[in-house]
Amino acid sequence: MPRIKVLPHAQFCPEGAEFEVEENSNLCASLHEHGIKIEHACDMSCACTTCHVVIRRGFDGLDEMNDVEADLLDRAWGLEPDSRLSCQVKIVNEDLEVEIPKYTINHASEGSH
Repeated sequence: MPRIKVLPHAQFCPEGAEFEVEENSNLCASLHEHGIKIEHACDMSCACTTCHVVIRRGFDGLDEMNDVEADLLDRAWGLEPDSRLSCQVKIVNEDLEVEIPKYTINHASEGSH
C-alpha cells in the first residue's frame, strides 16, 4: 500500500502526518479521511485551487495532469513545478510526500469540510 507523508502545516496538520492508503485513492479525499481537513471549495470537482498541494516526493509517479487542472494551477498561490490539485491526484503505487502551501487564493475559509 502506498504511504503518504504530509509535512507540517500550521493550520491543517501542525505535527505532520503519515499514513497508508489503498491504491487508486484520491489524494484530497485521503487527506480528509485521515483528519487533514484541507480546503476544497469546489467539492473536489476541479473548479478552484483551494486544494493545491506540492508533491515533494513521488511526483513523477503520478498520472499527467489534464489541461483544466494545469489552467487552474496557474492561479494558485505559491505555484511550484511539482504543484497539483489534490482533488485530481490518483495515488497509484508510489509513496508521496506532500506539502500544503501556507495560503490559498480563497479569501474566506469555506468552513470545516
